[in-house]
Amino acid sequence: MTNEEKLRGIFAEALGININQVTENLAYNTIPEWDSIAHMALIAEIDDQFDTMLDTDDVLDMSTFAKAKEILIKYDVEF
Repeated sequence: MTNEEKLRGIFAEALGININQVTENLAYNTIPEWDSIAHMALIAEIDDQFDTMLDTDDVLDMSTFAKAKEILIKYDVEF
């Protein structure tokens, strides 16, 4: 499994959506499932699965699936 597939799975699981809905353009508050509570669950799962500790600025900046990948690259996760 690639890191992108892993991240897609994390998004789908944390948001309770079908993995096919996880696209590059998936954005915070554009679907009812991605609200502030789900966002924190998503962050916790990303930290757990990728063994990271995202800082507050990155948590706040993670507004799309594409941005999540960009942020994780800073933590040496390869896509």
